Amino acid sequence: MIVLRLRLTFPEELVRQPIVALLARDHGVLANIRRANVDEHEGWIVCELSGEPADLEAAVAWLKDQGVRVDPLGDLVES
Repeated sequence: MIVLRLRLTFPEELVRQPIVALLARDHGVLANIRRANVDEHEGWIVCELSGEPADLEAAVAWLKDQGVRVDPLGDLVES
């Protein structure tokens, strides 16, 4: 299992969507939200996503396809 530390930035049109819930449900990754700030115009989340490498790769690609900005924070952690 690998852990990715990411900052996810959501544009206004995605702030009210259950992006993290869909990510976890549909891509088989665990999301641990470490910090967040959301208002009606934008939002960001610092989180750790854990899962198998192929699942994490697909999850990050899906986030980007949805319009979420994905910025890595630090190195991969293998467990």
